Amino acid sequence: MGSLVVKRSIVVSGHKTSVSLEDAFWNALKEIAKARNVTLSDLVATIDSERQHDNLSSTIRLFVLEVYRKQLFDLKEGRITESIFWAAA
Repeated sequence: MGSLVVKRSIVVSGHKTSVSLEDAFWNALKEIAKARNVTLSDLVATIDSERQHDNLSSTIRLFVLEVYRKQLFDLKEGRITESIFWAAA
């Protein structure tokens, strides 16, 4: 089963750029933005400003992975009782 990579234009810190991500990552990124009550552009701008890799698409994938890993860890450790993404859906 392959995942289609979708290239989308997004404004990041006032500049239009293209980002290529699989649908699952676009959906997860939107969920995170909604849960944090920020726009997708603002979330990507934050990710962009803190990135340590040249490739923005790769940085976004790593960010999404880390958010979900932390969420799972916090659930397992009892630090939270439900995922913030359940409420955002």
